[in-house]
Amino acid sequence: MAAVTPPPAAPVEVIVVYAPRLAPLGGEAAFSAVQVGPEILKTTPRLDQALESAPGVSLFRRTTSLSANPTTQGVSLRAIAGSGAGRALVTLDGAPVNDPFGGWVIWTALPSEGLAGATIVRGAGAGPYGAGALTGVIALQERGARDGLGAVDISAGERNSYRAAVSGGTQSVLITAASERTDGYTPVRGKAAGAADTPLDLRDSSAAIRVQHDFNGVQAAARLEAFEEKRGAGLLGARSTAKGTSETITLARPATQGVGGWRLQAWARTSDLANSSVAVAAGRATTTPANNQFSTPAQGYGVNAALQGHWGLATWEVGADARMANGTDHEQFRVVAGKFLMGRDAGGQTSVGGVYVEGAYDQGPWLVTGGARIDRWRSWDAERREFVLATGVTTINTSAPEASGTVPTGRVGVRYTLTPEVWLRTAAYAGFRAPTLNELHRPFRVGNDITEANPLLTPEKLYGIEAGIGGDAPFRWQASVFYNQLNDPITNVTLGVGPGTIAALPIAGFIPAGGTLRQRRNTGEIDAWGVEGDASGEVATSLTWRTAFAYTHARVDGGATARQLTGLRPAQTPEWTLTGGLDWRAMERLSLGANIRYVSEQFDDDLNIRRLAPGAELNARAAWSLGPGQELYLAVDNLADARISTGKTADFVSSYSEPRTFRVGFSYRR
Repeated sequence: MAAVTPPPAAPVEVIVVYAPRLAPLGGEAAFSAVQVGPEILKTTPRLDQALESAPGVSLFRRTTSLSANPTTQGVSLRAIAGSGAGRALVTLDGAPVNDPFGGWVIWTALPSEGLAGATIVRGAGAGPYGAGALTGVIALQERGARDGLGAVDISAGERNSYRAAVSGGTQSVLITAASERTDGYTPVRGKAAGAADTPLDLRDSSAAIRVQHDFNGVQAAARLEAFEEKRGAGLLGARSTAKGTSETITLARPATQGVGGWRLQAWARTSDLANSSVAVAAGRATTTPANNQFSTPAQGYGVNAALQGHWGLATWEVGADARMANGTDHEQFRVVAGKFLMGRDAGGQTSVGGVYVEGAYDQGPWLVTGGARIDRWRSWDAERREFVLATGVTTINTSAPEASGTVPTGRVGVRYTLTPEVWLRTAAYAGFRAPTLNELHRPFRVGNDITEANPLLTPEKLYGIEAGIGGDAPFRWQASVFYNQLNDPITNVTLGVGPGTIAALPIAGFIPAGGTLRQRRNTGEIDAWGVEGDASGEVATSLTWRTAFAYTHARVDGGATARQLTGLRPAQTPEWTLTGGLDWRAMERLSLGANIRYVSEQFDDDLNIRRLAPGAELNARAAWSLGPGQELYLAVDNLADARISTGKTADFVSSYSEPRTFRVGFSYRR
């Protein structure tokens, strides 16, 4: 009797539901845009490191979020001028994730397992992005919700390092959680190190949930997030804690196909930073308490709305957005006989809001896009009060006048397809960034270096033009040349060195030996021009490659406020950044990969005295497939154990990046 062949299994429909969003107008192709996809996010443990695969993307210092103080985790594009507050806007499905007090980003709160990808748009992001997108935008897209697990990563490494992250749920609920701990490495190593130097340990955790539903064509989503990180600063007694929450509600009715519809979003963020600093004794023999910023509660909230439609062959979008922030720095300072004598409360409120219109025409070989917006910014309620802790007697009670202004910005871009494989593009833009509460009101200390706040700061403004060429054959490639002018950049300006009180700013108090006093100031302008490019392709079906470079020539014109900076390079801005990577499927189950990133010489200070030597870091990864989407992996960070200088003190003691580090883990992606 012949066997009966069973019928083929019915195909299973996999439904993935993303956060509510409108279709892009399509105009981004006229600007310098780079995609960071899931293949890079999967193999790179930290989101900020994954983004740095695009040259010009960098945190304020050379350190990553593994070891960087929260206040130096601001991100900027194109190496025009680094800033702890960051000069790029970072959004997650439309809602800003920059800290409401300082503008930096807590990257440990954004595990890559919960993301589908990122779009990096270099150049001032006027139009729908608005204030803060001074050097560009990093638009993150959260992972789509689907039944079951979407991503898992569990790893262990040297120096008692452990990390676990998971993302999954149902078609209407997405839950992402991550936790990490490491005993860390000591940044000052070798003969210069002393008992004052300790490891950069880290403990962090985060959790987020997104719930969504479709109400007769209106997509609704609510997202809640909480995070906390605790880390050492590499000096005995110096630590920081950053914690916060975010809430986002989004409603959207997109067109059934293509551009069209509307979106309304409201969001809120809270944050609280605690940061203690110490003074370092001669020979780095010990430390003594210098400052205890025990709490910095801040709240940020905002709304944005957009409406899309068609006008003949063109598409358009009109919208509005508003952001508000308030916060206060509470700290103790001035130590005598091991006790804090003085207290300080400093803070205020800021707001910025605007309206915009953006359009795109994409027909035949031509893509033409443009947008304009106008924003109103305001800072008020500024206060700085210093008092004696023992008695409560006020010694300083100052306030700054309310400041406000209106800033028009815009952008225009054109792209022309020469052949099916080659295109040309050009763009011009203007953008601005208002000072953060941190820059306006919070002084800070790193070792013996002190930086004072400035409540009289005004917004930075950037104007730029660029042109590019690219194609898809014989591999994917693009190159651009640009010129940017940054007016009134907020810069940490050196006023003097210790020991003693600096006459130019006596409110800062005594500056210890080996220390430097700086103040945040608007300083003239920065002129920058450069060239950038990237390429990727396949040598065979089993071997893929990618490479990218960025060269930026940036110089400061200090104007009347900082003549000593004229002709110098902005702090923390390398001229060259190069990246490259290879991925090879050596066997059916074995995959090998390597990535390298090189940065040229840069300076740790505005006077270009503290030189940081060039450095390159090579990372490698080997993975053994266990099944669809599942693998065991061995990863080595800084394979060559390069000593990459990340900072230098006034007495020229260098800090270094992470030494060679091995990790093993299990990864699952669906």
